[in-house]
Amino acid sequence: NVLDPIDLIDGIELEALVSKRTSGMMQPHLAEKIEKQTRKNFPAGIPAFGTDALRFTFAAMASTGRDIILSMDRLEGYRNFCNKLWNAARYVLMNTEDHDCGTGKNADIELSAADRWILSRLQETEAQIKDAIETYRFDHMAQSIYEFTWNEYCDWYLELTKPVLMSDQSSDAAKRGTRRTLIQVLETLLRLAHPLMPFITEEIWQKVGPLAGVDKHNRPSTETIMLQPYPVADESLIDPQSVTEIEWVKTFILGVRKIRSSMDIKPGKPLPVLLQNGTEADQLLLRANQSYLESLAKIESIQWLEADQNAPESATALVGEMKLLIPMAGLIDKDAELKRLNKEIEKLEKEIARVEGKLNNENFISKAPETVVEKERAKITEASASLDQLKEQQSKIEKL
Repeated sequence: NVLDPIDLIDGIELEALVSKRTSGMMQPHLAEKIEKQTRKNFPAGIPAFGTDALRFTFAAMASTGRDIILSMDRLEGYRNFCNKLWNAARYVLMNTEDHDCGTGKNADIELSAADRWILSRLQETEAQIKDAIETYRFDHMAQSIYEFTWNEYCDWYLELTKPVLMSDQSSDAAKRGTRRTLIQVLETLLRLAHPLMPFITEEIWQKVGPLAGVDKHNRPSTETIMLQPYPVADESLIDPQSVTEIEWVKTFILGVRKIRSSMDIKPGKPLPVLLQNGTEADQLLLRANQSYLESLAKIESIQWLEADQNAPESATALVGEMKLLIPMAGLIDKDAELKRLNKEIEKLEKEIARVEGKLNNENFISKAPETVVEKERAKITEASASLDQLKEQQSKIEKL
């Protein structure tokens, strides 16, 4: 009565699944129980997840020394991961096909900080994967591939290429450098992921490989990704300076986005930014990466304040020791925002009162497991911290 992998790959309707799991059983008296459990666990049957998602799930869950409980949520998550890789490839091909990607021997290229950063992170990922394979930790291998692909290549690097590729101010050499990095990092990533996701990686590689100049690398065959060498880290491409630089850029952008979210400001609205308490290094980083910040954080203007200069009422984020300030006047509807905050504050105060009531109840404290009690205490701590932040925000807006 186990699940058939083919049903996870292709999907199956509920009635067919029930019939399959209760037919030809060695213990027929369990059929009723299995049917009831199947209808409860799979009320709509099983959707199609595809072979690559299933293989990646098995690898990601292959931790040592424990039984594995197959999770439909994990399967769905890794199916989404396959889609993410496919969509990333579409973006890369759209920006590299029929363009000069600088793969020639004497091509004039210029690498941006983002290009050097992603190449550096790729080498570190390759080294992690090598260690994972040698120790048979395929869960660590899957995790490294997932983290690099989703959180670094897709979520950050692809976005960081847009200011270079779409700007008239970027030189041809800079655009060639970014295109080459886009296509070569993707080609390497496909080879890294191929043992776990053979079908989607082969399909994408057939288009990506030639663009990345595979036929010029003296490899054994250009017919299939299966005959390509597995990637090996090149320590000469590890660039700590670019890693530091892009981490600063990411922190800056995330600070602006967090303020947008907390103040309920529309994502596309350009924002004025004030900076205070920055070092000389911060000023250099700003000058070098202003195009990234303006594009990805949707910034209208950036102005430095003197250390003793009074700033207007602003929402604040920190980038290291530097203060990032966004003046609130004119950006929000004061009455509407106060109404929203009052509602949130009231909701949190009720939740805190409810949990405090449970924790003050002797019956609950004496009968509930310690883990449950600790969980309720953690809720109080988290809710109180959120309440303090909302009240601070409320106070700032009232002063506008």
